[in-house]
Amino acid sequence: MIADAALVEAFEATIAADERIEPRDWMPDDYRATLVRQIAQHAHSEIIGMQPEGNWITRAPSLRRKAILMAKVQDEAGHGAYLYSAAETLGVSRDELTEQLLTGRQKYSSIFNYPTLTWADMGAIGWLVDGAAIVNQVPITRCSYGPYARAMVRICKEESFHQRQGFEILHALARGTEAQRAMAQDAVDRWWWPSLMMFGPPDDESPHSAQSMAWGIKRFSNDELRQRFVDMAVPQAESLTLTLPDAELRWNEQRGHYDFGPIDWDEFWTVVKGNGPCNRQRMEHRRAAHADGAWVREAAAAYAAKQDARRVAA
Repeated sequence: MIADAALVEAFEATIAADERIEPRDWMPDDYRATLVRQIAQHAHSEIIGMQPEGNWITRAPSLRRKAILMAKVQDEAGHGAYLYSAAETLGVSRDELTEQLLTGRQKYSSIFNYPTLTWADMGAIGWLVDGAAIVNQVPITRCSYGPYARAMVRICKEESFHQRQGFEILHALARGTEAQRAMAQDAVDRWWWPSLMMFGPPDDESPHSAQSMAWGIKRFSNDELRQRFVDMAVPQAESLTLTLPDAELRWNEQRGHYDFGPIDWDEFWTVVKGNGPCNRQRMEHRRAAHADGAWVREAAAAYAAKQDARRVAA
């Protein structure tokens, strides 16, 4: 018990000093479990998030747009790989995490359960969804767990490219034909509220937020991050000359922030529980891709085993 108390004291001192916990350091089981849950959800979101945009690669309006979108989807696959690697340092295998995603025991971000109906959605996702991701993820570069924090440095740099790419698509459409401008506005109308939901439920309804902040895994609450995103998005929308679909959106001089209307949390929980527009489609596609790739994993494992045997023989 004395040793356990010393380990707890050392862990708490590291957190209090705003220093990093590393894989070989002792950590409470709940801290480890919270990290596995959060990093896994983040990794799953990157992998599932390839689907809505990958669906538009063959339909991009120009070779330049196609190349940019392909690069973005490739980046997202890389982000998933970084994050699965970070999770593995906590003693959980990538196979375990994949199995939990495929069986529905782990979640991914609800935002990826909405359909991409037009090319303008590629702009709205880049500007709003990736913009919200940046607001949410930049503080994680100062996360108390070292591997997660370090993985987020490169991810956030690449997300910044994605956000600018989306903004540029909408900027071009908003200054195009009347039909193109209408398409851009429609995409913003559909993606605005789901983007606000990306930060999670209100603070008083979030079961993990307070403890994650106490441990230094999170730096800001859901509502703080959501407000930061709104404050950034409003002037950007004005620059795009597009309207955000919220009649209650206005500057509050006393608060020094934009007020915004109520979020439909019933919709959020419906999607989280698996009943969104594309939940079933996303998971069916992911399960099929996993099954189709079985031969690649088997071949890679056989090759690795053969190489190991050669090294032992040498």
